[in-house]
Amino acid sequence: MIIVMSFAQTLFEDGQSQSLVAGELLFVVGQRVRSVYLVTEGLIELVRHSESGNRMVLFRARSEQILAEASAYSDAYHCDGIAASNACVSFVPVETFRSKLALDVELAKVWSAKLAHSLQLARLQSEIRGLRTVAERLDAWLDDKPLPPKGEWQRVAQELGVSREALYRELAKRR
Repeated sequence: MIIVMSFAQTLFEDGQSQSLVAGELLFVVGQRVRSVYLVTEGLIELVRHSESGNRMVLFRARSEQILAEASAYSDAYHCDGIAASNACVSFVPVETFRSKLALDVELAKVWSAKLAHSLQLARLQSEIRGLRTVAERLDAWLDDKPLPPKGEWQRVAQELGVSREALYRELAKRR
């Protein structure tokens, strides 16, 4: 954790801060990427909406996590960044972020390892969503983490790609 924190502190030491209230948009799909963000408080979700209107949570960034890592190498955001709670972020211009990595080999190595880990998590989430039943998806999800308190089950349903009612039925079966 110390390596990650010093890594983030180095990249965002000259950053500006922005506070968000729950539900506020930080960026939207298609918007030009100008900054890279570090969540310093709260929770920010990366969200896509399907053509049918379904909301799919791609990632939840918590304190000390860099948000939308791939945006550092993209012209436009491919999802929405939405505050899931009151939150605060630190941000630097994308050019500054890239320059710091280009000038510091060790920092670039840590960044590469972080990207590799993010890719592994994305693949795991994809595998979980590819499972056929709610029970299979929930079992796979629970292999990695405990079930959160009841008030957060709707978020679990979004991560699993199932309706909250289907998740609630499955949880009721397990009692």
